[in-house]
Amino acid sequence: MSAGFDGRIGIALGSGAARGWAHVGVLRALREAGIEPEFVCGTSSGALVGALYAAERLDALEKWARQLDRRQIFSLFDFSLRGGLIKARKVLEAVGEELGDATIESLPRRFAAVATDLATGREIWLRSGALLPALRASIALPGLVTPVQIDGRWMVDGGLVNAVPISLCRALGADSVIAVDLNTTLLRRRFSGAMPAAPVVEVPQEEHEDTAGMFNGFQEFLTDMRERLGGGDAADRDKPPSFFDVIANAINIMQVRITRSRMAGDPPELLITPQLADFSIYDFDRAGDAIEAGHRAANRALSAWRESGASGPERIEGR
Repeated sequence: MSAGFDGRIGIALGSGAARGWAHVGVLRALREAGIEPEFVCGTSSGALVGALYAAERLDALEKWARQLDRRQIFSLFDFSLRGGLIKARKVLEAVGEELGDATIESLPRRFAAVATDLATGREIWLRSGALLPALRASIALPGLVTPVQIDGRWMVDGGLVNAVPISLCRALGADSVIAVDLNTTLLRRRFSGAMPAAPVVEVPQEEHEDTAGMFNGFQEFLTDMRERLGGGDAADRDKPPSFFDVIANAINIMQVRITRSRMAGDPPELLITPQLADFSIYDFDRAGDAIEAGHRAANRALSAWRESGASGPERIEGR
């Protein structure tokens, strides 16, 4: 059932870290409306959710996401001092329990993920080969998640070049594309304020300056997580944004600008933009709220689409 869409339908699931849980709600709403995209493309967290959907494991993903609490999330972090603060190996191991050793081309639905070549800045379309390394590359948020090497190239988060991969959907063969943008509404998000000061780490003189910086960044991350686990004082909202707020929002701004530019030349048939301004990049324990936001946004978009007579691209902000 195409619900007014022409030809074969593709869905482009955008980047958004923990906000990516909203994709689950969007896909649920589409399924309830009788819409099952044939082509599934994703960037970063959109690639992760999209892969489970393409593998017909969305139910298992939702069940796992909804039961995550802060302590379980903290246990999934495997810290690193090279290339990023987190390796994400444990996260992919958890996902691998559902996907096994699947290849991209073996999935029931056509799937592709977007990554970025760290050396050249080129957009990389991962359309074949082992699935888990492709997901690992697509979610490698610079500075936070370590890069991954595929075919001799170091790759990082695809959101740097194509946060909502509409073009990839069309390249796979989609005639109509439904796009889900998780970042546009973030330009209005509220900062949580500065995190408590991180303790200074004594680094031996023979160590390089970048090692000291990494240690201090690591300590600030731990301080932030301790506060989220209930072990710190409330942040003062009058203080500057935290280290992670600065990184996350700088990336958000870049992705929003790139996405707007690309959509101007290649708009989707339907654009869904859930309201996620109150979600941080590591609010993985708020899956239920994000899923509901995605579900609500998709239903609003579909209602507006039907009322408009499917006359052209629609941009609906779920509330």
